[in-house]
Amino acid sequence: MIQIREYAILTSKRGYTPSMDLGLVSEVTLRWLQELQQSQKGKLLHESGRHSVKLGSYVGYLQSPSGESIEVLPKTHRQLPSAPQIRENRQLLRDMLATSMQLKPREAGPAILQRLQTPLHEWIFRQFLDHLSQLVRRGLRFDYQRVEEESRFIRGRLDQTRQCRQTPDRATWFHIQHDIYSPQRIENRLLRTALDCVLKLTRNPDNWRLANELAHQLAVITPCRNPLSELPKWQSGKLMQTYDGVKPWCHLVLEKLNPSFQQGSHRGIALLFPMERLFENYVAHWLGAELAPNTRLRTQACDKYLLKHQPAGAHGECNWFQLKPDLLLETRIPPSRNPLTAVMDTKWKLLDSQQASGDAKYNLSQADIYQLYAYGLQYMDGTGHMALIYPAHADFQSALPRFSFSRDLHLWAVPFNLKTRQLVTGEWLNNFPGLRGCLMQETI
Repeated sequence: MIQIREYAILTSKRGYTPSMDLGLVSEVTLRWLQELQQSQKGKLLHESGRHSVKLGSYVGYLQSPSGESIEVLPKTHRQLPSAPQIRENRQLLRDMLATSMQLKPREAGPAILQRLQTPLHEWIFRQFLDHLSQLVRRGLRFDYQRVEEESRFIRGRLDQTRQCRQTPDRATWFHIQHDIYSPQRIENRLLRTALDCVLKLTRNPDNWRLANELAHQLAVITPCRNPLSELPKWQSGKLMQTYDGVKPWCHLVLEKLNPSFQQGSHRGIALLFPMERLFENYVAHWLGAELAPNTRLRTQACDKYLLKHQPAGAHGECNWFQLKPDLLLETRIPPSRNPLTAVMDTKWKLLDSQQASGDAKYNLSQADIYQLYAYGLQYMDGTGHMALIYPAHADFQSALPRFSFSRDLHLWAVPFNLKTRQLVTGEWLNNFPGLRGCLMQETI
């Protein structure tokens, strides 16, 4: 399996030494990647010459129709990662994925260390199989199913309309309708379909062994022919609570990891996730768990707009260009009735605290600064402190000195420790009283 990280180049040219930033693929795989790039309009991949493509800020797993597999890990260091760092990045990706999907992976003890070497798709298969195995032990949900058949004996209800049309030579046969207590619920059929997919795709001996065992236990259940159209029919409720754990993993397998149900002639697996969104959800989850009692953390607030406009002939003003900061921290400080608001935005980018020149600007994005300025004006009335949260690494271990838009509006660039799942403390923290309940670490 080819192993790379974000922004790596995949090429079919020979003569290069493969690394985490350069992967060597076959011509068939390259053509599939180029077709994928065109179908996604450059969202996942970018053209980088005739014989290569460049990945964007996406992580996950790719498998071409020829069977060549590619694992894409997060880029958390500027330099090429060591073997232990690769394992840490794989675990980080799993944690972020589970957090974004609001899942609780079933791993404990030595299993965690053993599966650090497991590729992402095999780990997802294992999570699905573990949850399905637990569900089977607890018992599947059955449901009554109406059956119409012709029988020598009457049970249930006689279908008088069809019986009146019965020919004399079959007068001793009865058209009946009755209910049977059947496991053929749509949820069970979707699980069986996902199980068949895992059994076909997995290359891990432990996964195959467990999948094969479960396939024998669910042999009476009929798979779905078109599972993607059946997924919305999955029922939720008190009686289906035992299915809550396996449901998201089943959806993930059927929607992302099953090439049999994908459109187009060149079917492959493209299980890719945007790191920007994963990081945002990861930070929001761990900050929300450690806030001060009088503080609320809102995600993707959308109360404000950049400007108002009244088109010619219109009867009123319209709000244009909605502003949606990633995190909005609202802290109530008595006796004031209005909460103290602080905008916090997450950015998955590696800053460099040593590049403090006017040209480098710590690798900050000018567009991000403009964006925060607009947030500060609309959400904070141009007064207060805001924060840009970036991943911590060797070149960015403490908050940068304060940036000021004006005398009253300020901005901090703050590192988030991916290992401890906490913000790095410092002088900046005094301006965010809602975060004083967090237990933060000073170093990576």
